[in-house]
Amino acid sequence: YNEYKSYLSMGRIIKANKVVLVLNGRHAGRKAVIVKNQDEATGDRPYGHALVVGIERYPKKVTRAMGKKKQNKRNKIKPFVKVYNCNHLMPTRYSVELNVDKELLNKNAIKDPAQKRKALREVKSKLEEKYKSAKHKWFFQKLRI
Repeated sequence: YNEYKSYLSMGRIIKANKVVLVLNGRHAGRKAVIVKNQDEATGDRPYGHALVVGIERYPKKVTRAMGKKKQNKRNKIKPFVKVYNCNHLMPTRYSVELNVDKELLNKNAIKDPAQKRKALREVKSKLEEKYKSAKHKWFFQKLRI
C-alpha cells in the first residue's frame, strides 16, 4: 500500500505538449503530442487516458532538384486525433508546443464526425506550419530502429 501511495505522489510524466510514442493500435510506432490528459479514471473510461494528436503519414524527403509543386506535395502531413490509454503511450523527453483551439479539440468533439474533420484540418495546418519552421526535426521523421 505504501509503495502505491508513493507511486501516486510521483511527478506526472504524461502531461500536455509532451511528445509520446504510440505503442498499441493502428497508430503503433507513430509519434504524437498530448493535448489533454486525464490521470484518473472517468465513468466511460475506467483508466488513465489522454487525448493525443499525432502524425499518421510523415512528410517525405525533399531535394533541391525538385520543383516547388512537388516539394509542396511531399511536405504534406496526415494527422490523427485519438484518446489513448496511458499504458499504450511511451513518453519521451521532448515537448512540442501545439497551439490548437481547446474548444475545437476535446473528447466530445472527436466523437462527432463533422467536428472531428474540422479538428483534423486545424491540426494539419498547425503541424505543417511547425514542420516548415524547421524546429522539432526529430518529431517529423519516421521512427526507425
